[in-house]
Amino acid sequence: MLPKNCLLLSCLLCVSFPSFAQKVVEPAFKNPEWTKPYSPFQIAGNLYYVGTYDLACYLIVTDQGNILINTGVQSSAPQIKANIASLGFRLSDVKILLNTQAHYDHMGAMAAIKKESGAKLMIDAGDAGVVADGGQSDYLDGGRNCLFAPVKVDRILHDGDTIQLGDMKLVMLHHPGHTKGSCSFLFDVKDAKRSYRVLIANIPTIITDKPFSELKRYPGIARDYGYTIKAMKGLSFDIWLASHGSQFELQKKHKEGSGYHPEAFMDKEGYDLEIKDCEEEYLEKMKKK
Repeated sequence: MLPKNCLLLSCLLCVSFPSFAQKVVEPAFKNPEWTKPYSPFQIAGNLYYVGTYDLACYLIVTDQGNILINTGVQSSAPQIKANIASLGFRLSDVKILLNTQAHYDHMGAMAAIKKESGAKLMIDAGDAGVVADGGQSDYLDGGRNCLFAPVKVDRILHDGDTIQLGDMKLVMLHHPGHTKGSCSFLFDVKDAKRSYRVLIANIPTIITDKPFSELKRYPGIARDYGYTIKAMKGLSFDIWLASHGSQFELQKKHKEGSGYHPEAFMDKEGYDLEIKDCEEEYLEKMKKK
């Protein structure tokens, strides 16, 4: 997700290259909390947080290798690798890469991490083209959300598809609007006390000031936002997380060094408020359609 107040400035500072054989230059302006270090920790069972202060990345550990969801910006690759290592795991054990939305603040380090780990990248069909061309075909005027190194997609996912590795099964939920292929993931983890139904939610915030009718590259955007908000209202879970730490109050729920407390993330009320805010924003936007 790109905050509205930095969209224009950040994209003006992007550098576009005629060939992606050259290194993609990261935007000169970004939220400092996107790259601010944050200590990795165990969320619940075999689910871990390995992201930065605000850009959420999740590691799911299995007996057949691990799954990494999101990667933060390009410069965060070493930090994510170090976070994984500090928990006692190796980047080379990551076998599957997933992503909640094809924006550079979640895709920026994906190419580097995929190359080093050798993992397979699985992407929602709606974002597959944007991932493959490094953001050039993004519906917000191509590159408005800034470019990232293109990445080969190994498997295209559709709503309800299952991603399985070892004893873990994740269900991908197609939640378009924020991007054409924004998605969430639903799965179970367990510890010695109980099991937890976990939702990693891609919150459907609106990132353009333009009326939906002016977004010619995404003619179905209004319909998709409406679908996603309705679908997300009906989800059942114990723990919810999101693409940004700020969206689920990461720092409030987890104080660095505070130990293991999965119950802190059992916050249905907070989730409902987030979705309600998105719905109100959407309804206001529809008045300008």
